[in-house]
Amino acid sequence: MSNSGRKKPPLVAEKRYSKAPAAKPKPKAKPKPRVTKRKAAPKKRGVIGWILFPFVWTFRLIWRLTWRITAVAAILLAAAVAYTYAQLPPVEELLDGRTRGSVTVLDRENVVFAWRGDNFGGAVRAESVAPALKNAVVATEDKRFYWHLGISPRGIASAMRINMREGRKPWKGNGGSTLTQQTAKLLCLGVKFDPTKWKNETDYESDCRRTTLARKGKEALYALAMEAKYSKNDILSVYLNRAYLGSGARGFEAASQIYFGKHAAKVSVPEAAMLAGLLKAPSTYAPTNNLQRAQDRAATVLKLMREQGYITSSDEAAANAAPATLSKAAQARAGGYFVDWVMDTAPDFLANDTTEDVMIRSTFDTRLQKAAEDALDYIFEEKVREGSEAQAAIVVMSADGAVRAMVGGRQAKVSGAFNRAVQAKRQTGSAFKPFVYAAAMDLGFQYDSIVVDEPFTINVPGSGPYTPKNYTRNFKGEMTLTDALAQSINTVAVKVSEAVGRDNVRDVAERFGIDNELAAGPALALGASESTLLEMTGAYAGILNGGRAVSPYGIRELRLKGDQNALFGQGGGYGDRVITESAAQQLTYMMYRVVNDGTGQRAKLGDREVAGKTGTTSASKDAWFIGFTAQYVVGVWMGYDDNTPLNGVTGGGLPAEIWKETMVRVTDGLPAEPLPMIRPANPPRVTRPEPVQQPQVAQRPRGNGRSNQSQQNLENVTEQIIRDVGSLLRNILGGN
Repeated sequence: MSNSGRKKPPLVAEKRYSKAPAAKPKPKAKPKPRVTKRKAAPKKRGVIGWILFPFVWTFRLIWRLTWRITAVAAILLAAAVAYTYAQLPPVEELLDGRTRGSVTVLDRENVVFAWRGDNFGGAVRAESVAPALKNAVVATEDKRFYWHLGISPRGIASAMRINMREGRKPWKGNGGSTLTQQTAKLLCLGVKFDPTKWKNETDYESDCRRTTLARKGKEALYALAMEAKYSKNDILSVYLNRAYLGSGARGFEAASQIYFGKHAAKVSVPEAAMLAGLLKAPSTYAPTNNLQRAQDRAATVLKLMREQGYITSSDEAAANAAPATLSKAAQARAGGYFVDWVMDTAPDFLANDTTEDVMIRSTFDTRLQKAAEDALDYIFEEKVREGSEAQAAIVVMSADGAVRAMVGGRQAKVSGAFNRAVQAKRQTGSAFKPFVYAAAMDLGFQYDSIVVDEPFTINVPGSGPYTPKNYTRNFKGEMTLTDALAQSINTVAVKVSEAVGRDNVRDVAERFGIDNELAAGPALALGASESTLLEMTGAYAGILNGGRAVSPYGIRELRLKGDQNALFGQGGGYGDRVITESAAQQLTYMMYRVVNDGTGQRAKLGDREVAGKTGTTSASKDAWFIGFTAQYVVGVWMGYDDNTPLNGVTGGGLPAEIWKETMVRVTDGLPAEPLPMIRPANPPRVTRPEPVQQPQVAQRPRGNGRSNQSQQNLENVTEQIIRDVGSLLRNILGGN
């Protein structure tokens, strides 16, 4: 039987959460037998191996060091470029980086004729200028500009080779800079102008332009950052706006306007080549300094443009056949002395030191300026000995004091030069006499009052006796005041001055604008005091306009560029009345007689009425002629800067001829208007006796006493003075 009687075990399910039976441990895997690599037996080097071993080892060491150092340098360079990149501002802020503003000067017709300061002309973009201009700049300065990343190792190596070949240090001379590096230099590597560190912008720029190895490295770093930050056109735009191109032009827009009178977007191929040629040396190649040299340089630029494919051979030939020329304003280069004077009369913060762009509407007349310059050139070429170092100055003025033209020396086309019309204070000589007679006319003297030309002496307290002498060294007896002025009689001028009072003469001269310390003694009447040509011409304008003082002025209006409202208006003009209109008309007639039949006859202008006065100082150190027609007053001075006496020159000679040549050109085409003067029906003519020779003065005996004859001479002279003064006073009181 299958069941043997034993109880079957109960059927019970295994407990769900009972511990699982322990797994049988896996038998440990037998460790793999360790295979020991047998070292390869060292190769036998042999003789050649042992010889090369040091070199190979050294090469491997250098290589390991080089790539590690290069990697570190690359990381540092990338960090430096990234830092510089982060500091760069938007490109629009870099287009105009001037620390100074500009002054644009317009003539009386509101035509621009001069610039001062850093003239900008307005921001331009590389895309907006004439394509020929952009191409000319790239062809001249950096033919690989569009391909490199800011620096050109090939260019640097070539420049170093040239420098060493010419005996210079590798980094001295040619720099091999790319256009991007040049732009970085123009930006001063991001360092802004600090007036506490640099005295002026010139020092600042000089510091920025230093060429050292360290600075070259910084320049390259800055160029790489610019290439990463800006586009090629952005970089070129900054360069086009910041480059200095001579004559105060900052950027190609300003240069285009100054040299050609047009915008940079409209320049032709030859004009573009001339502008690009300025980059090498702005002052040397400026067409206003030497047009032929500028054209020759432009031909070189045209050749580069043709070689690089920017223009064809026919374009080059056409441009060379018709080279760029200057605009009329640039050709004239007129008014350098005038503009310097105007800049000095304007407030500094709006002129020489301006940080804004200023527009000045002036009184300047380009035609009259050319007339004065041509007249001066003609006289010195035709009537002055060759090699003479004598100088001359001319001022042309309206009756209200508006200065129309100014020549401050024989070299007219200059700026910043010594201006003899404004800065030179010289003795006036007989050109001062009209103010003596002006005082007399205003106090009751008449043009036909009788005076006596004779020897006399005045005892000047503290100085002793003063005896005026005539230029001719003789005396003419009785004459009218008109004849005395016409013949420039010294004795009469002193007598009249003493009769009306030196203080009155001094007051009249000062109120007419002679703003200098005038002589205190009797020599005041003979022009012993100093003045400038501008002051004297302005004082004569007061006589022409009927006796009113004028303040010479050159500014009609001053405003900021772009503003409609003026900051300043007219800077001068009519002032207070100095003498009566009747006195002025009599004096004008007397001065008319100076030219008509007196010492100023060389200044005659045919049928056109002229009034004026000659002036020659002691020892002929200064010679003057100042006169006027109904329309203009012109003053002329001639002399040497070092006070060397003029050889045979008086105010009635060369200065009068310069005056005439100037006025012939000034009045060309103008009607011959009459002078504002009295017109006597029968001008009095005094019959003059034979000249009286000056008596010899007895010599003073040695010792402290005087001889009886000397004492008698002194008493006679004293009595004569008393009689003359009494006669003059009677004339004043009686109105004769």
